[in-house]
Amino acid sequence: MRRPTKGTWRRVAAVTVTVVCVAYAPVAMTELWPYARPGAPAYGEWLLARAVSPRYVADAVATRIAPYRHSLAPMILHSVLGGILMLLGPAQLLTAARRRTRLHRVLGVLFAVTVYASMGGAAVYLARTAPEDAFSGPAFWIVLATILTGTVLSVTFGVLAAVAGHRDLHQRWMLLCYAFLLTAPLLRLEWGALPRLLPGLPMTEINRVAIQHLGSLVVLGALIAARTLDRRAQVAGVRGSWAPLPVLAAAHLAGAAALTWIARSYLDSGAAGRRLLAAYLVPYAVTYAVMAVSARRAGRRGRSWAREEWRLHLTALCLAPVLSAGAVPVFERGLGLDRHTALSAGVSVGCGLLAFAATAVVALRLMYARELLQRASLRRTAADERPPAVDVPTPAA
Repeated sequence: MRRPTKGTWRRVAAVTVTVVCVAYAPVAMTELWPYARPGAPAYGEWLLARAVSPRYVADAVATRIAPYRHSLAPMILHSVLGGILMLLGPAQLLTAARRRTRLHRVLGVLFAVTVYASMGGAAVYLARTAPEDAFSGPAFWIVLATILTGTVLSVTFGVLAAVAGHRDLHQRWMLLCYAFLLTAPLLRLEWGALPRLLPGLPMTEINRVAIQHLGSLVVLGALIAARTLDRRAQVAGVRGSWAPLPVLAAAHLAGAAALTWIARSYLDSGAAGRRLLAAYLVPYAVTYAVMAVSARRAGRRGRSWAREEWRLHLTALCLAPVLSAGAVPVFERGLGLDRHTALSAGVSVGCGLLAFAATAVVALRLMYARELLQRASLRRTAADERPPAVDVPTPAA
């Protein structure tokens, strides 16, 4: 029996993401209809009631009525357009793979406009809703605000990269943007799956568990997709590393110290803290292992650019707990949150924020390499255009 090749795994991953997106699109489009007209069909509620229980869904709906009451129209706009984005994403990947450039550009403009409009609806909801009044509480409000900001900035940088002709940078930013968008269907999948592992928890608590690791999952997915599309072993102009061993070692030490503090803080919070700690550490460890092994393997195979990108993201992942720990006192004093809620919020946003930073560093790395090549080209051109020296004969004595 033949082992699956890399091409087979890429096709399986692409088909899986497409199926999830297409299946989630009608769920997103109809999710908020019952809040505007009781009894309206909502496919997501129907599926959840059969996957978990009708009581689980009814309690969740009752909890969400108050936060959505003053922002129902913007949230419906956000939800419907979000369903459209689930369909546009796979279409963009397909047109890029088939090199349908004109169609890809048209759909890309539509995608960007839809992202801005959809995130605008979510922004209205967040602006009108105090963090303590949000569905699932302040930590979930902070995560939603972080995802919104990351999505808008990613699509903006992706558009700017496309206009500037930086195809590789455009791919990375748009993949990160879509990874942020995929937190919506991934969260719905966890609404149906986690109650089997954690029976008796309402959806508000399931949300708090899920946000502990959604950042790690989308970070890893976006990076794997970027590395799959970029098959270059080396990139001209890239010399050395921006994440040398001393930097990587320092990031590991700082990250280990921050992880120890986070673990101790969660363990002091009883059963709820232990549950959140497990939800954070297991996906984080998997993400770390994949990045570390991939960086080492790329180095052994002489793929210097792949190794550099993996190492930059690995450094960011190590520093994510440092950012999370540093955010806790900020959330405590700035938003008046208790220590447990501030810790949950800080941990939830660390990986996503550092993934954005790592993507920005990778983009700067590539742009700096191109700048070096342009300078070298200009120097060669100037040398070629310089008039040859003329030997002047010396008069005889």
